[in-house]
Amino acid sequence: MNRLIIVFIILFLFDAYAYKGISNLIGNLHSNWKNTIKFSYWLISLGVLFKLYTIASDFRAYTIESPASFRFWSGIFFVLLFTKLFFVFFHLLDDIAWIFTKIIAYFKTDTQVFDGTSISRSSFITKVGLGVSGIIFGSYAYGVLKGRYSFKIFKEKISFPNLPSAFNGLRIVQISDLHLGSFINDFDEVSRVVPMINDLKPDLIFFTGDMVNVHSDEAEPWIGIFSKLKANYGKYSIFGNHDYCDYSNYPQDARKKSISRLKEIHHEMGFNLLEDEHVFLEKENQKIALIGMHNWGKGFHEIGNLENSLKGLEDNYFKMLLSHDPTLWEEKVKGKKNIDLTFSGHTHGMQMGIEIPFLKIKWSPIKLRYKRWAGLYKYEKNYIYINRGLGFLGFPGRVGIAPEITLIELYKED
Repeated sequence: MNRLIIVFIILFLFDAYAYKGISNLIGNLHSNWKNTIKFSYWLISLGVLFKLYTIASDFRAYTIESPASFRFWSGIFFVLLFTKLFFVFFHLLDDIAWIFTKIIAYFKTDTQVFDGTSISRSSFITKVGLGVSGIIFGSYAYGVLKGRYSFKIFKEKISFPNLPSAFNGLRIVQISDLHLGSFINDFDEVSRVVPMINDLKPDLIFFTGDMVNVHSDEAEPWIGIFSKLKANYGKYSIFGNHDYCDYSNYPQDARKKSISRLKEIHHEMGFNLLEDEHVFLEKENQKIALIGMHNWGKGFHEIGNLENSLKGLEDNYFKMLLSHDPTLWEEKVKGKKNIDLTFSGHTHGMQMGIEIPFLKIKWSPIKLRYKRWAGLYKYEKNYIYINRGLGFLGFPGRVGIAPEITLIELYKED
């Protein structure tokens, strides 16, 4: 059976189970209200499933030709999916509790057991699930409508014993994962990041990949906006896995032209695109090295070559590395290379999670895939900062994980 059909059968069964829980809740309502709620539930659920099936049947073409429609429907789908997911979880607990009461009642007939008459199942756990899912619905709806534009500045200060004194206090702004094809025409919202960044008075601006989703055309309207970013010593960038323009059904020649054009766009925006190479940043006759790589990540493009990027670079220099996927740091840098600070992105923090800094709580489902997924980490003498991304992909929103602008200040350790 077609894999896509299997997925949608599972989604339909998921909807059917959620419907059972809703039916329990509305059992005491007037028949007119019950019929209206049931009809509305299936009209919305089946309508969204049918639309998503048509999109998934020709996914790549649809995302390229109708990005606004894709963003709209994917937003509705994800908001409803996560709302129902929490409701189903509580309703499943309700059913499990009911099954256990029946089992206990069967084996212990002389013992009084909860029989569902004092507090019905539908008025307890399932109602709790309804309340929780209502909160989830509001959170995800906000994430789609506002959360994706709630740009936040994250700040870190790091000290190094080997940082040349001329670079003491160096201010670096990092942005990552713009995914400009997802923003479509949100020029007013996105342009707010320009003064936010420029007001930080950066010495350097790093962009760590994924400018587009599938094609260079997505970046064309944004050249004027991002060319306004200013840094004292320059702007540097690298490619991410989406920048190779092969998440589409374009012919090979068209893909090559798209990559070539995207490289030009980087330069037109004022970025120095680094491709498995290093450059020196000089101040007061002192130098530090900046290394920029093509993408390398497990399960994604493994194009970048760290050894080529380091070729000819003496080991005694203070080194910074731009690498889109943090997997490279995990596999090839930490504990192995004399690279002081790596800048990565890619994970997006999955665009959903919980961060409460004063309680030191930071969690996202992406943790199941990446051990280190957002913020600053250290292993021995190797640091990595993983940016949460400025844009979004797939789920058109942000819930608990803000779109990020990073300011990192470097200091010489006394």
